[in-house]
Amino acid sequence: MSFSKKLLLICLLLLLIWGTEFCFMQLNGFTDWYAAKMYPAIQNSKGFITNIIPFSIGDIIYVLAGVGLLLTVIRWVYYIRRFGIHKERLGHSILNLINICLSAYLFFLISWGGNYHKKPLAKTWGLALSKTSAKSAAYHRELKEMNLFLLSRLKTYAPLQKHLNGAETNTQAISYFRAYTQSRVKDNGLYIKPSLFTFIIRRMGVDGYYNPFTGEGQANVNQPSFMLPFLMCHEMAHQCGIAAEGDANLLAYTLCSSVNDPHFQYSAYINLWMYAHRKLYYIDSGEAKKISAMLPDLTRRQLDTMKQIYLKYQGAISRYTTDVYDEYLRMHRQDGITTYGNVVREAWALEQQRDKRRQVKNIYIP
Repeated sequence: MSFSKKLLLICLLLLLIWGTEFCFMQLNGFTDWYAAKMYPAIQNSKGFITNIIPFSIGDIIYVLAGVGLLLTVIRWVYYIRRFGIHKERLGHSILNLINICLSAYLFFLISWGGNYHKKPLAKTWGLALSKTSAKSAAYHRELKEMNLFLLSRLKTYAPLQKHLNGAETNTQAISYFRAYTQSRVKDNGLYIKPSLFTFIIRRMGVDGYYNPFTGEGQANVNQPSFMLPFLMCHEMAHQCGIAAEGDANLLAYTLCSSVNDPHFQYSAYINLWMYAHRKLYYIDSGEAKKISAMLPDLTRRQLDTMKQIYLKYQGAISRYTTDVYDEYLRMHRQDGITTYGNVVREAWALEQQRDKRRQVKNIYIP
């Protein structure tokens, strides 16, 4: 392809990206149509292809892309050192990379990124969120009540725990999404695979992730059994079209705490405890310590296990990748990684409003 045609392709791709963003941001009803029709068809199609293969295709694509980028940079260094001879090749190579990146971003927007334009899940569900300031006494009382509520649930379900491996948890999670939610990707779009690079992602501070290009959910299946139901449901929430991390946490909590399965219920409550108790500790460490002292012995040991895992893998790599992902979220109109913790207030609003005497069925997923 000639130099001028490559420049023309760049302009065309930029126009298509702008047009796609314009549709999501300015056309009434476009995001709803995308969520109801276009995205489910794309995700189910991806799943139909990728779920046949037991390992992560997305991980392999990322490795190939990384190798290709490294070879391109090496090639550029060679061209620059012999600029007089290879300046035309350098120009073509730069344009090729720009076109590849723009094409990938356009595909990302169409096949996944449009979900970032959805309304927050709590707003869609009509949850009456508390308006209290994080520094107010009312917020302090709310956090204390939330911690006591979680304490009671952990005491209830701790004696009922059993061990499920990653494959068993994955199967159960899929069945619960099909039975308890109105997800439009129930047929083929739900499936969590072990990451091929668990050793690396643990040092990046990552327990699971969704690949927007292949539609695959990946999880570190070496996590303790009590963490897996919430983790896998979080990644399946992304597969269902929930883009915001806080919303994926909210959906995972809602589903896990609603099903008639003590293993999933316990996972919901211990995961939420780690968010809610940390917030209470920052405000009133004395009160937080008093409440945590009443935890079941099993829960206390499990929380200590999670602390040891965090300390083992926390380092410069995890801090760097956290910063990068924080910037990625902000690029897509999110409040960075702090959105993970939004689930505390939203889950408490859910508990205040739903009827605890019956199981929640037909959880709506926009």
